[in-house]
Amino acid sequence: MNCTFLLCHFRTHTSCAFSNSPFDNNIVLSTTTTKTITTLNSGAKEATALSQSLGWVMKPDGEYFRRVVPSPPPQEILQVDAIKALLEQCPNILPIACGGGGIPVSRVPSNPLTLIGVEAVIDKDRCGSKLANELDADGFIILTDGGGIWQNYGKPDAREMKMASPEYLLGTKAGKNFPGSMGPKIEAAIDFVTHSNKPGAWAAIGDLKDAAKIFSNEEGTLVKEDVEEGVVWRQSKSDAAGKLKLSKDQHKSG
Repeated sequence: MNCTFLLCHFRTHTSCAFSNSPFDNNIVLSTTTTKTITTLNSGAKEATALSQSLGWVMKPDGEYFRRVVPSPPPQEILQVDAIKALLEQCPNILPIACGGGGIPVSRVPSNPLTLIGVEAVIDKDRCGSKLANELDADGFIILTDGGGIWQNYGKPDAREMKMASPEYLLGTKAGKNFPGSMGPKIEAAIDFVTHSNKPGAWAAIGDLKDAAKIFSNEEGTLVKEDVEEGVVWRQSKSDAAGKLKLSKDQHKSG
């Protein structure tokens, strides 16, 4: 499927490109990364029956069982030339691509030009990272609803990274406790930076509401090479307020 739709919104044009993302079948069969794809809340007996009759892999999710499928990294994006053409020849159009990761397909080994569907889920963050690299983008931003990359997220001693190098993130296994949410986003950011041909390439992860401030690193986490000591921690707002108050008190007493 290779379709482009142009939608007009005031003076801004957007283009939505349906994206096919081929997998390597060997990776599909061997990957341990999985995604839940069904909303069916099945009990243990139903899950066993579905597994035996349809060959589905069912895993527990709370008190129910749900179907999961492989989520291997995409090997290529078939419509990348169409996306490049829109960027180069239509500067007033904003392409929207790889939505939901795209449509999973695989090439037939005996006839590589033939594509077949694959029961898998393309990780949208990894697909976005690959697209950014293929477009030779200067930067790659992943927007979330929980800010940047945190240490001890959700705990009293939680702190957010302002900058981090790929080596630091890999060495500390950042995101390992959140394999279905922040983990893939951190992996995608690392992939973009380490595979980019652009000098000074960077990736950033931050909250959607802070999108404008992420560019200046006022918010979110910037991932790039050559970060001193591997990481720079963001000062918490409470710490900043405390230091400001102390500074004012010292000024008054001086």
